[in-house]
Amino acid sequence: MRILALDVGDRHVGVAISDPLGIMANGLETFQRHSKKADIQKVKDFIDEYSPQRVVIGLPKNMDGSIGPQAKKVLEFGELIKRHTNQDIVYWDERLTTIAADRAMLEADLSRRKRKEIVDKIAAVFILQNYLDYEKSRQEDDNIYG
Repeated sequence: MRILALDVGDRHVGVAISDPLGIMANGLETFQRHSKKADIQKVKDFIDEYSPQRVVIGLPKNMDGSIGPQAKKVLEFGELIKRHTNQDIVYWDERLTTIAADRAMLEADLSRRKRKEIVDKIAAVFILQNYLDYEKSRQEDDNIYG
């Protein structure tokens, strides 16, 4: 069961995919946004290549949990993907994901330039891994509590 994850920004989209068992997230790439049509086609290309069961999109909520202007743009983008691919779309709270990705890259001693190039991809990995871990714990709870 593969799952595709997207970290959608105004300029770039980070992309990650799970392994076939849905246990581990792997970064694929960061692509530059050009137009809605081109961006959707790029996502469709990933869907065609990996055949994911669903697409998880990081939702940048405000720290108080509300939906701000950036989150509204992401929801709009997700609806376009759903309309053009018929994929199940799951929105995942991504608060602090980019900060965690930056911290991980600093600890890995990556240069500022390299961090800038891959931060969205790493953020997509964090989004997907958090989602996969949540799903795994939910399944374990279902097994325990019936």
